[in-house]
Amino acid sequence: MLLAKAPDAPMEGPPEAVTFEAAFRAHAPYVWRVLRRLGVRPADVEDVCQEVFLVVHRRFATFHGGSSMRTWIYGIATRVASEYRRRPYRRNEEPAGDDLPQTAVGAAQEDEADRRRALDLLDVALEKLDQDKRAVFVFFEVEEMSMNDVAAAVGCPVQTAYARLYAARRIVQAEMARLAGLDGDTPSERRSPP
Repeated sequence: MLLAKAPDAPMEGPPEAVTFEAAFRAHAPYVWRVLRRLGVRPADVEDVCQEVFLVVHRRFATFHGGSSMRTWIYGIATRVASEYRRRPYRRNEEPAGDDLPQTAVGAAQEDEADRRRALDLLDVALEKLDQDKRAVFVFFEVEEMSMNDVAAAVGCPVQTAYARLYAARRIVQAEMARLAGLDGDTPSERRSPP
């Protein structure tokens, strides 16, 4: 596997004091998760993550701390994910499961199954969003970045990012409601005693 589990810790010190290796260890698991939520297939996420860090490595000397390193790297990840989604060639193999690096201890089997179903539904709902709305929604709602960092990462004014988030929330909520209607029941209904 490409990466070891590492905390999503912010980088400390001036930009020149941070090494590429330290930046990779601190941010690779987060980039991995972001790429999955930005529509990169599980079979391709390792390669796309490597592409992100190739760009980071190539441009590492140009990072001067105008934004946080995390914001800078996720701006790169957003662009690489967007390029990936536009490629005419995509692999056709189907993964056995969602291999996202996990930082938490696994839940009970039923809770884990509910979580996976919810993530699968979220992935389907995210497919309804255009790339701009999807990036803002994932960064703000899923990865819990501040809106200032989100705007910097996607390269738009803060108010534009808020407008994209508002529109994305409406689309995701409508799609989740539609999908819940197709599913027929919710996780809480499945667990309630007869």
